Amino acid sequence: MIRLKNVSKMYGDVMALSRINLDIKRGEIFAIIGHSGAGKTTLLRILAMIEKPSEGEYYYNGIKVDGNEEILRKKVTMVFQKPVMFNTSVYNNIAHGLKLRGYKRGEIRKRVKEVLKLVNLEGYEKLNAKRLSGGEQQRVAIARAIIINPELLILDEPTANLDPANVIIIEKIIKEVASNGITVVLATHNLFQAKKLSDRTAHIFNGRLIEVTETDELFENPKSKITEKFITGELYF
Repeated sequence: MIRLKNVSKMYGDVMALSRINLDIKRGEIFAIIGHSGAGKTTLLRILAMIEKPSEGEYYYNGIKVDGNEEILRKKVTMVFQKPVMFNTSVYNNIAHGLKLRGYKRGEIRKRVKEVLKLVNLEGYEKLNAKRLSGGEQQRVAIARAIIINPELLILDEPTANLDPANVIIIEKIIKEVASNGITVVLATHNLFQAKKLSDRTAHIFNGRLIEVTETDELFENPKSKITEKFITGELYF
């Protein structure tokens, strides 16, 4: 589904990503782990076509991403670590993407009802989204992302700074989304979460892709000493 070939990203003189080669399969949950500042969010933003690589090639479903981002981006959604809520109701926040796409009111109501049930926010339709808790806002953001039926859902630290109850709810949502055929890519500092949720995991260190393999294999038998030290807590910053 996704292929990156020698992708690098520069911010001025700073190399955020260096020669990343990566394949992500359709329908999998793919985790990206690494220390703060490793390049996880930069990689996600490139996958979401929000930013362009400084070098290298990005292929989405076999199509090279090169000037056609506006078309391909309609199939991709990203939820940020700190979701942005519009100063309006939960219903309007979630329905926003469908309204932009010209869906009829009846279909919008039907689909909003479905995703509210999925994210465990039934009955919240009329509440102002800005007044919700952090965990509830994150669930609204996920609902807003999945209501358009994307092929790829990208999550940047989806449970950072949330209480345990909301972490459990959001992890359940991620599994449910993936079971519906949506490919999920998430960056997380929570190694237990990566191990619990993902089919495969990539470890990024200082902008370089150190290792990528099946999640159980990476945690139980890492090939790289850097990865081994990171997951055992010996590598810290």
